[in-house]
Amino acid sequence: MDVGNQTGVLEFLLLGLSEDSELHPLLFWLFLSMYLVSVLGNLLIILAVTSNSHLHTPMYFFLSHLSFSDICFNSIIVPKMLVNIWTASKAITYAGCITQMYFSLVFLCLDNLLLTVMAYDRFVAICHPLRYRIMMDPQLCDLLVLVSWSVGFLVPLLHSLMVLHLSFCRHTEIPHFFCELTEVLKSACSDAFINYLALYSMTGLLTIIPLTGILFSYSKIISSILKMSSVEGKYKAFSTCGSHLMVISLYYGTGLGVYLSSAFFSSSSKGAVASVMYTVVTPMLNPFIYSLRNRDMKGTLKKFVSRSFFLL
Repeated sequence: MDVGNQTGVLEFLLLGLSEDSELHPLLFWLFLSMYLVSVLGNLLIILAVTSNSHLHTPMYFFLSHLSFSDICFNSIIVPKMLVNIWTASKAITYAGCITQMYFSLVFLCLDNLLLTVMAYDRFVAICHPLRYRIMMDPQLCDLLVLVSWSVGFLVPLLHSLMVLHLSFCRHTEIPHFFCELTEVLKSACSDAFINYLALYSMTGLLTIIPLTGILFSYSKIISSILKMSSVEGKYKAFSTCGSHLMVISLYYGTGLGVYLSSAFFSSSSKGAVASVMYTVVTPMLNPFIYSLRNRDMKGTLKKFVSRSFFLL
């Protein structure tokens, strides 16, 4: 295999989930269906929030940004995977790989930060209900979202710029269905120690700090709920947090699963299969979790869908 620097690399080869050609039609239609359901579900969440004035609250404002992020995250990864499966091609250009890697990191980081912001919102709503409107004013909500988007774009930019300085072998094979940062680093022919150091440092900061904030928020929330004397009040408080808790569990649970699979299994293909959970399955399930467990959202979606069919 010839060795060349990054200027000589024309393309990477994404090995995908399976090299068995007989499975390709099944994988294509499966992921196409999941992608369409994910995009449609998250789009309905955004349209429901924007069309119903009763949903113009901080919780749904953050949820609409999370849904938009999930649509973008899916759209960065799945369409290219579907094209490669359909055409039986594994190729992705060097520029395309770096771009896909960057934006997948952007929206993965953004999801993490938005879930943290939503945990803070639930903390204020339950632990300080009388001061909720003052503490969660529109200016603060806009600032929290702006900071989340800014960090989400800037941190992956650092990783991507550092990758540009690495050298790669020609026709580099990546045992994954998209250009995931760690797999790209593994395929480098030059020393990537600094890249790994930056990756683990930033991942630690952007995982430990938000997760600590989420755990602190919910420890205070649970403590406040247990102090309530009314059973109805406890149920209402739990119901407002239930959807968010399920999404957090799904998000961090799948992330931990990917980490453990890569740590305990030498085969990168097993890590690729595990990555399907947080890249495709989780964004697809989020709209169902929020719509099925939330009465206001469920009612708004029913009205929106019925009105759309009436107009057709």
